Amino acid sequence: MATISKLANSSPAASLSPSFSFTSRSSAPVCFVDFRAKASFLARAASSKLSVRSRQPMTRFLVVRCVQSTGNGSPIKKTTLHDLYEREGQSPWYDNLCRPVTDLIPLIESGVRGVTSNPAIFQKAISSSNAYNDQFRELVQSGKDIESAYWELVVKDIQDACKLFEPIYDKTDGGDGYVSVEVSPRLADDTKGTVEAAKWLHKVVDRPNVYIKIPATAPCIPSIKEVISNGISVNVTLIFSLERYEAVIDAYLDGLEASGLSDLSRVTSVASFFVSRVDTLIDKMLEKIGTPEALDLRGKAAVAQAALAYQLYQKKFSGPRWEALVKKGAKKQRLLWASTSVKNPAYPDTLYVAPLIGPDTVSTMPDQALQAFIDHGSVGRTIDSNVSEAEGIYSALEKLGIDWSYVGNQLEVEGVDSFKKSFDSLLDTLQEKANSLKLVSL
Repeated sequence: MATISKLANSSPAASLSPSFSFTSRSSAPVCFVDFRAKASFLARAASSKLSVRSRQPMTRFLVVRCVQSTGNGSPIKKTTLHDLYEREGQSPWYDNLCRPVTDLIPLIESGVRGVTSNPAIFQKAISSSNAYNDQFRELVQSGKDIESAYWELVVKDIQDACKLFEPIYDKTDGGDGYVSVEVSPRLADDTKGTVEAAKWLHKVVDRPNVYIKIPATAPCIPSIKEVISNGISVNVTLIFSLERYEAVIDAYLDGLEASGLSDLSRVTSVASFFVSRVDTLIDKMLEKIGTPEALDLRGKAAVAQAALAYQLYQKKFSGPRWEALVKKGAKKQRLLWASTSVKNPAYPDTLYVAPLIGPDTVSTMPDQALQAFIDHGSVGRTIDSNVSEAEGIYSALEKLGIDWSYVGNQLEVEGVDSFKKSFDSLLDTLQEKANSLKLVSL
């Protein structure tokens, strides 16, 4: 007979809000539910037909963990995220970061294996929270300028997150457990400036499992090669086209070859291939065309291009050139699916996760996509289940006049511009805070 038991102190001072679990004498799967939401909500554990309502003050996350009883009372926590990695070789990462960084702990327990951040994420985190105020006040009062203070706030979050994921990094011998931090978006057209910023960030963060994010703009492709050649691990971001993706792979390979290192095992990289934004732009173009054929292709472009990117990945990381690097310990630059949240509410909420499951890949998910996949995502290799269909969609879009180069360039411009605006907006917000602190001190 299943029972419900309260597992955590529900007082406001408790670090965790109320948790409930099903316990059973059988070895059948049961559910363990942690609540981390902003307001009152309804959580449903479908497999157990349990509904639990809570109106306690909550923080940010709802994490559902399926538990398999061992039969002796010791539960083994399991979710679809664990299955994703253990069965299909895909690493689920979390696309968000804010204070308290310890909020990541239940996510790690639920199977999250890394974190990505960007200027927009930090803009939201710092401007909407008081958790940064004490450190920021100390920085301002010590004479730090606004941008220097910003980077100190960011570096602390990255360092703290790296510490939480370090056990995963160690257990996988540097294969997983990374936390990403991006160079200033103001440097997207500055080859040399990006290299220097990446070196500086790598030095000040000083953690083995940090990824320095560099945008895949044309001026930054040489930066990627140089940074990799210096033994710094890189997350290449804002990739929107197959053409630019191939250039990113070549930069990684060139960097490994130019490094002169006899052991390449600690120099790793991921290539962040953006997904949902592709559909957002191409869907508008298809609606403008307006034919039945065009309208039928809405919501299909992004996944099709991603599937072809995986084919390119398999091709480039094979053959004599790659095998020579493998002998020195080189690891593949994994494909990372980014921009996985669904922008069109008419589409399934796991559209940019479920069809892109495959080995040696990463899927970084914001809250909405992560919770949706934990709740009702299915695990199985899908990334290359129908390559011919992906090729057909890609070609059909070209025949309709969709220029993939234009799409990639336009999305890159929009992505860089969006991050610049977030970065500038945050610095403005911090300046206002600094001014108010100075007024108070007077």
